[in-house]
Amino acid sequence: MTNVIKQSGAYLEIVSFHLGEQEFCIDIMAIREIRGWAPVTPMPHTPRYVLGLINLRGAVIPVIDMACRLGMPMTEPSERSAIIVTDIKGKLVGLLVEQVSDMMSIKAEDLQPAPEIIPEAQRAFCRGIVALEKNMVCFLNLDTVIADELSMAA
Repeated sequence: MTNVIKQSGAYLEIVSFHLGEQEFCIDIMAIREIRGWAPVTPMPHTPRYVLGLINLRGAVIPVIDMACRLGMPMTEPSERSAIIVTDIKGKLVGLLVEQVSDMMSIKAEDLQPAPEIIPEAQRAFCRGIVALEKNMVCFLNLDTVIADELSMAA
């Protein structure tokens, strides 16, 4: 149950988004801003999920395709697509998602651990599972998901 926050009475503010037919969420405290899709400048010799770079008010930041990073088909950007600009350990990274769906508060104790049947490498991407009324949402561990980009930027 590592990476799962378990504090009685504590609430987590999350932003959820769609990748394919699945819904994921991240901690709102990691988000710097959410912006519409804009073309990126590709960079050679980067992993397939690194789409390229954008200029964010003078700061050059990498943009990764979250679906591709999580082993899903690459995202076809549309007018509903968004780039979630995150600040993880002082490094800015843009996350391309199909669409941002909601912002909500959840009780920390409602965050369930990822099932043991999921291989450890994939489980490391997941801080936990949030069970909502109609669906289940994977709460992503951005430190793990974008660890390669953080080490390259260091």
